[in-house]
Amino acid sequence: MAEPGAHAAEATADRGWRLRHLPVLLIASVVLAAAAAVVGGVSQGADGALGAALGVAVTALSYTLTTVVLAWADARDPQLVLPFGVGVYVAKMTLLGAVMVLVAATGWPGLIPFCLGIAAGVAVWTGVHIWWLTTVHARRSRP
Repeated sequence: MAEPGAHAAEATADRGWRLRHLPVLLIASVVLAAAAAVVGGVSQGADGALGAALGVAVTALSYTLTTVVLAWADARDPQLVLPFGVGVYVAKMTLLGAVMVLVAATGWPGLIPFCLGIAAGVAVWTGVHIWWLTTVHARRSRP
């Protein structure tokens, strides 16, 4: 097993690798949020537009938070990634569940577009991340 600081020492030559993919994913999320707002607006008016765009934004914020926390933990000590990852996941899911219950209790008509925006955000973020890993990152990591 490597020494706890060995990974961090190796990564100092390329400090940006942990967050390098983030701009591409955020741009994809902004484009999706705009498209979701248009679709939500056409199908359910202003509430649908707001709900769909907010759903995508919640997903992007959630994934960005996870990325930043895990990059920070990995830079300190790779053994911190699991506990910080689980902690952030539990906190995010608890907060999201509470928000969904509170919003559902209001009867807001944008709730369904909000949920669909979250689902679309997850699908697009995951797809773009896979694309980035298999094309851009794969080219950079070749010797």
